[in-house]
Amino acid sequence: MKFYLDEDVSPKIAERLRKKGIDAVSAIETGNLQLSDREQLACAAREGRSLVTRNVRHFIILAQEAIRRQEAHAGIILCPPSMRGFDVKGIADALTRVAKRFPGGLGEFDVLYL
Repeated sequence: MKFYLDEDVSPKIAERLRKKGIDAVSAIETGNLQLSDREQLACAAREGRSLVTRNVRHFIILAQEAIRRQEAHAGIILCPPSMRGFDVKGIADALTRVAKRFPGGLGEFDVLYL
């Protein structure tokens, strides 16, 4: 499984995941801060990466639009509000569990809550 963390998720989480041998990059590391949410999702999809975000409201809408338009992505992983953005260890541990559960990645229209 490969992860793409949008700008709402700390790049420290990607670093922590890589130390565990998990393929993860962040929008901040790749210089994609100027991209819209739709563009972030498309970037992640092109790379076969599940997008990880704390921006639940916008990405639920984008997931619904993707289904209507039949525009596949590589999965969207939503961090619930109960997971604070500064909880690097908690989010990284949750994503590690997701990677172990779905080693081949999520389906092309899947949405998963941590």
